[in-house]
Amino acid sequence: MPPITTPQKHRKPNHSGDLLRSPANVQEDGVQFIPVARTPGLPAPEQLHHPRFPRQTPAKKADRKRPLILCCAALCFVFAVVLIVVGVVTLVVFLVIKPRNPGSTLPSFLNGDLTFLANFSNPNGKIDVQFEFVGVELYFRNTLIAAQALQPFAQRRGEVRLQSVHMISSEVFLSPERERELQDQVNGNRVVYTIKGTFKVRTSLGLIHITYWLYGLCTVELSRPRAEFLWPKLVEPSGD
Repeated sequence: MPPITTPQKHRKPNHSGDLLRSPANVQEDGVQFIPVARTPGLPAPEQLHHPRFPRQTPAKKADRKRPLILCCAALCFVFAVVLIVVGVVTLVVFLVIKPRNPGSTLPSFLNGDLTFLANFSNPNGKIDVQFEFVGVELYFRNTLIAAQALQPFAQRRGEVRLQSVHMISSEVFLSPERERELQDQVNGNRVVYTIKGTFKVRTSLGLIHITYWLYGLCTVELSRPRAEFLWPKLVEPSGD
């Protein structure tokens, strides 16, 4: 009796290459193969996670981010260049100009403002006087610090006249010794000034006219501005 043979199934070859069998559904016998669609140009399903075929990312996202990255890089470059230029300019200016810290000193010059009333009187009962020249000088320790000339005026017999005298000292140089004395007197709340007056007087008695010079000397002591006390001393007139 001849041996019994099992007929083998013949598989129809896939000539088009568009259908593949999935490895998970492959069996040797008695199993129907499930066709899987394959797109031309793409790897097979079993090759999607293969090391030789990495996942592909869309190129459009990279193309969109590239201009933004280039813009940020350009801004950073420009900012760095500006910082470098500013630093170099600052260094050059500092080396050329060589700035120094400002300082303050007390100069040996006096600026002052003194106003007082001068009393001019004519005690003669029968003689009129004419002040043709009136000059007033202000001294501190024999140092002239201000001078003022007054307008000529006349006084009748027995007349009394009050004249305002405004003395201004502008950048008067004081020696170191005089400067120390003035500072000590200011700290002691009593500053001593000397006022000298020079007067050219003309008297008239009828047809007789006499002209002569008078000199006055007065010492004045001043306290602080909050009190503003004047301590006048005796005026010592002298004449030629």
